[in-house]
Amino acid sequence: MQRIQPAFEEASEHELRLIRGSSGKHYAQIHNGAPFDVFLSADQIRPMLLVQEGIAPKTSLITYAQGQLALWSRQGELNLNKKYLLKTDNYRVIAIANPRLAPYGQAATEVFSKLGIESLVNEKLVMGENIAQAFQFAFSGNADLGLIAYSQALSPNMRDQGSVWLVPSELHQPIKQDMVILNDSEAAAEFASFMGSEVVREILISSGYLLPVGAR
Repeated sequence: MQRIQPAFEEASEHELRLIRGSSGKHYAQIHNGAPFDVFLSADQIRPMLLVQEGIAPKTSLITYAQGQLALWSRQGELNLNKKYLLKTDNYRVIAIANPRLAPYGQAATEVFSKLGIESLVNEKLVMGENIAQAFQFAFSGNADLGLIAYSQALSPNMRDQGSVWLVPSELHQPIKQDMVILNDSEAAAEFASFMGSEVVREILISSGYLLPVGAR
């Protein structure tokens, strides 16, 4: 979004204000009347709930991206892979986002379950409220590893730092990310349209996301 914001503002007379937080927390805020114009979630469940509750129109519901999960450590030159994660003696603390609030956290727990190490890592977990906080735990060294968004590892200030392993998609459910319009305004409609542009698609791909099925 830090790259999409200036691209949108260059092409529009409208300005974009970003409010960051976990998908679950934003959903609760919107449900309680927070004056957001557009909600870009990291999952599909919460935007759909807003549609079902009559807070957002179904016609505005679209999948804008598919996230990818990555195992990351601030320590460089580690051979991070499935074997490294399976050998739980390799790490004392591993950070994930809270699975009740953030879909990347839910995906992380699915990885543990699929690999059969859920009980082994339970005592090693530190949970961030959202994926940004989970990354901060790993970046600060308070956690040896973090299961984070691949886009965080590819961000301009983090690229080529630390060690990273792109978790195979078959180890967790797809992290499909949906958005809905909350305010029937020209600015919100223009931004939603911009999210489907070639400019945004290129930004998403280079930032570590997959395009939604059907996008070119």
